[in-house]
Parts: sequence; C-alpha cells; structure tokens
Amino acid sequence: MVAAEGLTCMVRFRSPDKVERVVRLDDVRGPDLAGALPWRQFRWYRGQQHFSGFWWSSTMGDHVIYESRLQLARLILADFDPGVEAIVAQPFRLESVVDGHMRQHIPDFLLLDGGRPQVVNVKPRESLANPKIRNTLAWAHGALEQRGWATEVWSGTDPVLLANVRFLAGFRRPALFDPQLLHAAAEAAVDHGVGDTEAALSRRWPTVLVRPAILHLLWQGRLRTDLSRLLDADTILRAAR
Repeated sequence: MVAAEGLTCMVRFRSPDKVERVVRLDDVRGPDLAGALPWRQFRWYRGQQHFSGFWWSSTMGDHVIYESRLQLARLILADFDPGVEAIVAQPFRLESVVDGHMRQHIPDFLLLDGGRPQVVNVKPRESLANPKIRNTLAWAHGALEQRGWATEVWSGTDPVLLANVRFLAGFRRPALFDPQLLHAAAEAAVDHGVGDTEAALSRRWPTVLVRPAILHLLWQGRLRTDLSRLLDADTILRAAR
C-alpha cells in the first residue's frame, strides 16, 4: 500500500517546550522538527526484548535515545557522517485516514543536513517479511516521498565498516584533545600509516596521547582511510577531501 495522491497527512510532534503541535505534512519543514522531543515515552522493564539507552552524539552535543542495538548502530553511523547536521529520535507521529481507517507511524530517526530531510526506519531483515510492517512502511514512506523527503529502511551494513566506526566513536569527544596536537597530527599523518605517524609525533607529545588524537581526526573526517578494512598500525591515512 502506498500513499494515495492527494492524501492528507498530519505530523504530530512535541516541541522543546513540551507543547504538542499538529501540522500538515505539506506544511512542515525539516528544521521545524530539529528540536522535537521523542514521541514515545522511554521505558525499561524486566524481560524487555530490546536494549534501549542514550547515546552521546557529537553531532548534537547531547544525548539521543535508541530502542535497540540495531538502532544504536544506525545512530552511530549517522553521528559519524559529517554531512548530518542534526539527528532527531522518534521525531513525530505521521497520521492519516487511509481506506476509512486511521493510520499512524512513528519513524525511528530524522536526519537533517541542510537539504532534503531523511527519515530512517530501522528494522531487522526478518521483520520485513511481516506484511503489516511492510504495508506501514510503504504507506508512511510513500507519503514522505511525495512531500519530497528521503526515506530509508535500514537493516544493517558491512560488519567491518560498523566495527571501525564503533571503535572510532570512542574518540568522538572534542573537548578531550589538545588542539595543537590535532593540528600537528592532521599534517603529519597524510599518506602515512598510523604507526609511523604515531612514532613521529611521539617525539613532541606523550605516546599515550598521540594515537587517540589520530583516531579523533578520523572520527571528525579531518583524516580519511579505507574503513572496509580493519584499522591497525599499518592503516594508511589520507587528507580529507
């Protein structure tokens, strides 16, 4: 099922001042939702099937919630993406009457990059075989795409890439790094391996500080490398494009 042409969809969201607002999908803009509070109440309980939590996002400078380990993985990748300017969890509830019945859907994430808003729904591959889930996503994504927004159903990615990004995320907090060391590392690392760069910089800074600085530059995108291969001391570093 897809959204019918001319179907009226409403977006219901909670503003930062906790006021509930309702706007036509055709009238809402991505930046209007940048500060939206998570729609669902966040809970933990005995026997819970999913692992929920809070992720400190370097993009947001604040915590973003997730409701499963798979959602956390997609959240980390969004936080790593230098093009993403804002990450909003459970940003709104999409509502419409379809075939005489009220339909509702709460996306997992809204990603904003100054251009086309992107709505992301995270689903395990096996759950996509469920006709109810498929129909809901087809309806919701159809309505959002008619609005001109991008949509994504995410079920995972290359495990090596994800392992590398998860590892780099441990070095994401900029306040922990000496700006002078970061500047020197950014210059010294280009077209050299991690180990060689570390050896060169350790003449001026304690070795224990150097590698974390290099890894922070990779997280920030100020240095680049092939993340489809596991990071090690021989990883060759490139200048950011």
